[in-house]
Formats: sequence, C-alpha cells, structure tokens
Amino acid sequence: MSTSLHLIRACAATSLVLGAQTTFAQSASTSSVTVAGVADVGVRQVRNEGQTARNTVVNGSNSTSRLIVRGTEDLGAGWSAGFHLEHGILLDTGTAASSTQFWDRRATLSLAHTRAGEVRAGRDFVPSYVAWSRHDPFSYVGVGSSSSLVSATPTGPIKSAFGSTPATTVRANNAVQWLLPAGLGGVEGGVLLAPGEGRASASGLARVIGLRLGYADKQLNVSAATTRTDNDLTTTSGHLQDTTLGGGYDFGIVRVSGALRRFEQAAAQQTNLLLGVRVPMRSGEVKLSYNRARFGGKVGNTSIDGQASSQLALGYVHDLSRRTALYGTVSRISNSAALNAALSGGSGTLVKGGSSTGLELGVRHNF
Repeated sequence: MSTSLHLIRACAATSLVLGAQTTFAQSASTSSVTVAGVADVGVRQVRNEGQTARNTVVNGSNSTSRLIVRGTEDLGAGWSAGFHLEHGILLDTGTAASSTQFWDRRATLSLAHTRAGEVRAGRDFVPSYVAWSRHDPFSYVGVGSSSSLVSATPTGPIKSAFGSTPATTVRANNAVQWLLPAGLGGVEGGVLLAPGEGRASASGLARVIGLRLGYADKQLNVSAATTRTDNDLTTTSGHLQDTTLGGGYDFGIVRVSGALRRFEQAAAQQTNLLLGVRVPMRSGEVKLSYNRARFGGKVGNTSIDGQASSQLALGYVHDLSRRTALYGTVSRISNSAALNAALSGGSGTLVKGGSSTGLELGVRHNF
C-alpha cells in the first residue's frame, strides 16, 4: 500500500510539473518581453573658425546609446498589445541623456489589429521627422547628422516657435497615433494628435497634429508628411508648420536618398535639402551626405531672406561582427555672412559667416 501511495504521489507531482511547463510554454508563445540597447562612445575634435580646436569624448555618434525595454502580447483573433520604452544614456559621463524625462526617447503603449492597424499612445516621433530621418545616411546623429542644420540657434521659424529648444522637430509628448496595418502592398503611414495640456513651450508641451503617408519595398522608399505645432510662443504669431517630402532607392551597389523639409512660422521660412549616398562594402559601409538650410522672409521686422548654411559629411562604418562596429566621420559646415551654425562640441561661439569642421572616431555595440 505504501509503495502504491508513493507511486500515486510521484505521478501527481510529475503531472503538476508537466502541466506547469505546458502552461508556461503556452504563455511564452503568446507574449514576450525584450531588454536590449545600444552602447556607443567615441572621440571628437571640432575646430570652429577663429577658435582653437576642442577634443571631447562623445556619446552615440553612430547610434544613440540607449536602454530599450519592449514587449508584446498576442490577444487572439488578430489583436495584440505592446509597449516600448527607451532611456537615453550618456556613456561618456554615465548619466541620463535627459535630466527631466527618464524614458526620454520613447514611451508608448499600443493596441493593434492585423487589419485595422495600430493605436499607439505616449511620447514618440512626429511624422515629419520620420519622413526626414530615414533618408539621412548618418541617422540624425554624430558630426555628420543633418540635425546640425535643424536647430533653434539661428533666428528663424524654429527659434520663433520654441525659443532655444526645437521641441517637436523630433518628438511629441502626449501623442495618440493611428498607424496603418502591414500588408497594404507597401503603403504605410499614420495620423498623430497631441493635446497641448497648457502649451507652455519651456515645458515641451504643445498641441501637435501630424500626418504621414508613404510607400516602401525592398528597393524604393518614398514618403510625405506634415506636422503642425501650437504652443504659447505661436498663439499670437501663427503655428509652426513642418512639412517633409523624401525618397530613396537601393540599386544594390549604392543606395541614394533625398529629402526636402520646410518650416514655416508667421512670415519666416526655413527650407532644408538633404542628399545622401550609402555604398555597402564587404565589411561595412561608406556614407556621404550634403545638407543645406536656406532661410526666407522675416522674423518681426528683421529680414532673414537669403541666409543659408551648408554641410558636407563623409563617413565609414566597419563591422567587426553583427553587433559591433568601428566608425569614423568627418564633416564641415559653411555659413553665409549672417549665420553661425556649428557642429556640436566646438570651443566658444563660431563667428558669423565662419566654418565649423569636425572629426570623430568611435565604437558601437548593440546588445
């Protein structure tokens, strides 16, 4: 009797273990949580005309250093839920990229259906930035980034709308989006709405409305987008309109891209032109870009007509493995007489009409 009782207990315990394993396997097959990220650090030298060269250790010049936590759950019948959190990291100092926002890069929760698309809420990229940055060979980071000429430094529409911070040229807080589903023959896009919640520019709050529509396949990628921003600096002088048109084509031996981005606020305009080339190599990639920002109209009673800055950048990324790469980039910005756009990291303030030259070398590791 004792032997039979032990056998029954052993069978029951085995059944519980197998049942638990089966339940876990079913759960694991319908949901997942991933922790990933990027560690990127390099050295940079920037020489502004009229100033001595400055050497710095920099962060995220090939891909922004960040910690990523994301997850999905299959709800059945074509439905799924997901979240995506990204925290920017400064490897050169070991501090957070933002002192006020922990998940500064992205913080979203979404509900999606295979045929109805995705509803996504939280901090995310604005449509005009998405349509622009995908055509930047330098991915909007480093000394070769087109971001150097999309700034609130010069007197123009962006500074008029945000003061010293180009708040919604990249991301928007409090956003709610609807994104088209996959499987539409390459057609993609979405709509973004963000309530202002007071619209105080210094806090990064703004009422934002955006739209993007495009087409993408293995070779061709084209898109158009527009984003409108209202905050406490635009209520009396007109909203900021940010419109982008871009396209690219992969010929196999070379990938070419181009984009136009126009900012308008009251009587001021800024038009950015971006041309990019990417040449795949056996163990890496050569990148080349030309970026130009031209201003028009006036801010208040001050004319900004005819002012322009241009940037030329050349870079190479050498893959050591699927996750680790070495990179180097050289870039130069030139200005017309009234402007002083400069690369980040230089000494002092660049003289108006001067040039800014930078070189950086670094290593990037994906984990």
